[in-house]
Amino acid sequence: MSLNTTAVRIKVTLKDVKPEVMRRLVVPATLRLYRLHLALQAAFGWTNSHLFEFFAGEVRWGIPDPHNDYGHQPMDASKARLSDVVRETGAKTIHYLYDFGDSWDHVIKLEKWFENTTTEGLPFLLEAAGRCPPEDVGGAPGYAEYLAAISDPGHPEHEHMRLWGPERFDPNVVDRKALEAAVNALSDTWKPRQRATRTK
Repeated sequence: MSLNTTAVRIKVTLKDVKPEVMRRLVVPATLRLYRLHLALQAAFGWTNSHLFEFFAGEVRWGIPDPHNDYGHQPMDASKARLSDVVRETGAKTIHYLYDFGDSWDHVIKLEKWFENTTTEGLPFLLEAAGRCPPEDVGGAPGYAEYLAAISDPGHPEHEHMRLWGPERFDPNVVDRKALEAAVNALSDTWKPRQRATRTK
């Protein structure tokens, strides 16, 4: 990674989940981790209802809270940039943990760096496979149980789970247009403001 590096293609896979839930995006190299969190929420279809952390090796970034009882204090995700994390840790893979109860571990592989490219229109969703699990389903084990229950009318929890989760939940069907729209909305919001030119 050089000083001219402007963007990075990332592949993000939800760990221990079948069928695979994966997103591939291009994001600015200088994107702050808090904004990367928002981009991942949009790309996966999460509802941003829980706490999160990024970690590379022993270093963690999140929302500092002096009253947390997790045994560690993360560095501020709103101040750390993706490129700084890579420079400081040498990481080629970063983890994004969402919802400390369900512990959704997203494995972020830094696939390709781009130099001297525009960052306009970024973040950009390139690829999406697999539907995001419902919130509060109980993490990867709970999601496996949920899928087993809704796919088997003879399962004792079938009716309860079918009514509890989204209607007609299919883990293989992705609403790509909705995910793209959510990611594009962020790139529009984060677009650098043009300074108004005064006319004499």
